Amino acid sequence: MLSRMVPNLPSSASANQPPNGDTRSHLHDAGHICVLKDASRCESLTEIANLTSADQFDAALAIHLYKGGRHLQGSRIPFGIIFGGTDINEDIRSEEKRRVMGAVLREARFAVAFTTEMKELAAAEWPDARKKIYVQYQGIRTTPTETFDWYRFLQNADIPADTDDLRVFLLICGLRRVKDPLYLVDVFSDWHRKEPSVHLGIIGPAVDPLLTTEIKEKIKRAPGVHLLQEMPQDDLHAAMRRCFAVVNSSISEGMSAAILEAMDLNIPVLARNIPGNAAIIKHKDTGLLFSDPQEFVALSKSLMNDPIMEREIVTRAKDYVKKHHSWECERKAYQNLVLRLR
Repeated sequence: MLSRMVPNLPSSASANQPPNGDTRSHLHDAGHICVLKDASRCESLTEIANLTSADQFDAALAIHLYKGGRHLQGSRIPFGIIFGGTDINEDIRSEEKRRVMGAVLREARFAVAFTTEMKELAAAEWPDARKKIYVQYQGIRTTPTETFDWYRFLQNADIPADTDDLRVFLLICGLRRVKDPLYLVDVFSDWHRKEPSVHLGIIGPAVDPLLTTEIKEKIKRAPGVHLLQEMPQDDLHAAMRRCFAVVNSSISEGMSAAILEAMDLNIPVLARNIPGNAAIIKHKDTGLLFSDPQEFVALSKSLMNDPIMEREIVTRAKDYVKKHHSWECERKAYQNLVLRLR
């Protein structure tokens, strides 16, 4: 049993990226004391090694097989792994990273994949680990702030609130290359010039400072596109609830919490047609999948012009989240899994 502390080592700290905070909450509910540590902010492997060698820590849970897991190689304490998505989809292509991840997986007591497809990709690379990889969908719980001021939000974003038939699309992501936040900027801005009522807001933590600078420079020349300030998760949920649609343009995804949260909030989702997104969205059933920027615009227009289709999509999406992404089921799953760290 975990009697004192469990250091949780995510690859990044983002208010909108479970399971970092949720996993800690699940374990707290089971009586464990957890410390959440952002591995990307550690200056060296020695810093993590010093933490895990201290007597106060009994076990560890690393999020991301490479970015978090590599810090736990040779650790004196048992640990589990939660795949992040880019580790299995992207990092596996690097020979050195693949070698490190294989070594980490051999030492781990268990690993968690968000989808069966992700498990199969990992098991194909490391067959001996198949039996220790468990599939657990992310649990979703949305808590929108009831007193959220939508009009002040629009004002702060320089989006005119008095525009007839205003349609705000939100792209929610950490500002890093794999999320490809600039993918839709040009085509969306062209669309806005023809239809001034449509606006795209990009919101998320500035994970990559260089890319963040590129985005700021790009949108200066892209009317209708706005880089928004980060906000607490409850306020973000409230903003999502007032927007027209949530957008995902990632090159690679494990399982996007923002997509699932939008579904739970009855907001339609338009997502890039990649395996991680297609695993949770059925095209024209629970959301819309696009393969290029031009198709994104075409699908957005069809959604705007067909309120019956919009209503049917969000209803089915809500049902899907309730059935497959129960926060309570996720909590029980992680509470059971950590027993393997005794």
